[in-house]
Amino acid sequence: MVQTHNLTITPNGSQKIGGIAANSVLETESQSVTLIFTDSTRGWIDIHDSTSNVEGAKFIAATGGTVTTVCTNFKVHTFTSPGTFCVSSAGNTAGSNTVSYIVVAGGGGTDRGNPGSIGGGGGGGFREGLGVNDSYTGSPLRAPTGVPVTVTGFPITVGAGGTGGAPCTPTSAATQGSSSIFSTITSAGGGKANVGTPGPGAGGSGGGGPTSPGPGQCASTQIGTGNTPPVTPPQGNPGGFGLSTCGPGAPFTYRGGGGGGATAAGTAASPSAGGAGGAGATTSINGSPTTFSGGGGGASGKEPSGSDVPAGAGGTGGGGAGGARANGTAGTVNTGGGGGGAGYGPGGTIRSGSAGGSGIVIIRYKFQ
Repeated sequence: MVQTHNLTITPNGSQKIGGIAANSVLETESQSVTLIFTDSTRGWIDIHDSTSNVEGAKFIAATGGTVTTVCTNFKVHTFTSPGTFCVSSAGNTAGSNTVSYIVVAGGGGTDRGNPGSIGGGGGGGFREGLGVNDSYTGSPLRAPTGVPVTVTGFPITVGAGGTGGAPCTPTSAATQGSSSIFSTITSAGGGKANVGTPGPGAGGSGGGGPTSPGPGQCASTQIGTGNTPPVTPPQGNPGGFGLSTCGPGAPFTYRGGGGGGATAAGTAASPSAGGAGGAGATTSINGSPTTFSGGGGGASGKEPSGSDVPAGAGGTGGGGAGGARANGTAGTVNTGGGGGGAGYGPGGTIRSGSAGGSGIVIIRYKFQ
């Protein structure tokens, strides 16, 4: 309860306070003064005046997720599924009152090869910030400030990876990854990779471009854009373009572009390989270097027969590899990696798309 009573100081008879023969009144809550007597002219002199409380360091205390201690004085809360970060002490600036974080969304899924080959899924959006009195090796995308906390529960959303398209089921198409959320920080799901209209999806990072299915359609112009919606620092990058090579009497060769990653765009396909997924972001927020939000690799395919070229590798940070006339590899769980593209095989063989990896939320703060 706020106290409202003033404190009156009398100068003791004929003596003075600060050279004035009158009472002095303290009106500010928690104010304190120190007076010493000098002489009959000046009387009591104020040598110290404090209008604020002086207190020691206070630290955040919280529960939720899987809790570990790193670097002696820091707690790390890891959420691999939805939960609540429940704060029981908000701390202060001398100790800790904001938290460091990474918020990683689910990676994008990839469509079935139908025909042609599919690009890689985009990595889930990656966002990171540094709390007060914290220090660790972060990613190039780390914001200079963390999230302030109060004594309350903060709901945590961990985004699922996008789904992959099933063979022989035209209505079973790829989907974008789902968003992850902590407090005011939202990371967008990775863009899907598919063929046709409207083409690869935008997202945290964008899906890689597909290849075209026939003569006269040899150049792909479709990619998914990254950092959508835009934030600063950016949460991801675009996918790379796909490529088809075809001509009179020549076999069709199909190369999907790589999905975008947190720190690099997906690689465009070339005549010699599918595009590699873009690299993810590496951070030591959990006490050791770990990479998240890599893009999926683009697939490769060929018809009617003959040797094929390699598909694209998945980007570091959980991106799945593309398939060479085969199914792609799914993005790694709890990394936000994009799914690998599906490669179209000879004789009309349709390959399955792959799922993106689910996201993760990690919160860190000084506790002592």
